[in-house]
Parts: sequence; structure tokens; C-alpha cells
Amino acid sequence: MVKRKFPVLPLQEAAEFQLEDEVVAINRSAAVVKGGRRFSFSCLCVVGNREGVVGIGYGKAKQVQSAVEKSVKDGRKNLVRIKLDEGTIPHEIEGRYCASIVRLVPASAGTGIIAGGSVRKVLELAGVKDILSKSFGSNNPINLVKATMDGLIRLRHKAVVAELRGVEI
Repeated sequence: MVKRKFPVLPLQEAAEFQLEDEVVAINRSAAVVKGGRRFSFSCLCVVGNREGVVGIGYGKAKQVQSAVEKSVKDGRKNLVRIKLDEGTIPHEIEGRYCASIVRLVPASAGTGIIAGGSVRKVLELAGVKDILSKSFGSNNPINLVKATMDGLIRLRHKAVVAELRGVEI
């Protein structure tokens, strides 16, 4: 089981962006008590500016609206900057989280976002225009979103890799 802590942007920098948010999943759970069932809600949200900055948040509350607000607030705390290459990603990569695996493949201009629901929302709010993706293993939305974020965070440009290796391009 691979669990990584994502490198987040400082809060001062996060305030500068005009961020949009989208709800990925809302779950209802019930606790059975003497008087009946007591419901609580959890919400998974993606926050991004469609220009290379994206974050995910998770919130729990007794009402749906409160859970959504908490998840958006959490998403704004966990923003990361993604390295994009003219509307797509620089290279093929595989993101993993728990039992979910998401393979992201760069695509030529005009292809669009070929991805499932939860992966698509992350890629759209990150600002990716053309990409192919395939998910393997668990199709739990929370794990798929975190696996997608894992893949996006581990992307590197040719110049960065060449500098690390001490090679000229």
C-alpha cells in the first residue's frame, strides 16, 4: 500500500489563485441509535484553477452542505502545482494509491480528456486538455482521485531530469 504526502503550495501563494471546485463523491453513513438512524455525510472535492494548480479535499459533517464546505476548505489547503506541456503531460506515468492504479498517457492536440468520472474531474481542474487514461484495480472514487494526484505530482520535464543526471539535452 503506497501512501504519499503531497508537496503543498504555501498558503500565501494559494490565496492568489481564482479557484473552482467540483464535488466528486458524497457518501452517507448511518449510526443506529435508540431513536432510529442518525445520518452523517462525507464529501470528496477537487479544487483547481485549470492552469496547473489542483488540490483534493475531504470533509465530514452532519449535513451535506457542511461536508461540502469542509472538503473545499481542505482542498484549498492541499494545492499542488502540476507540470504541463502544451495542454498535456510531458510523459507517460502510473499513479498508485492503495488498490487503485491510474495510468496517464500524453495525447496529441484535439484528443480531449479520455478518462472516467473522478479521474476526469481532477484532470480538468488541473488544466490538462489532451490525455488518455486507464484505471486498474479498485474503482473507489477516493482512491482513484488520490492515485491520479500521485501520478501528476511525480511528473518531470526533460530539462529537470537532464540537470539531475548532469547531461545536456
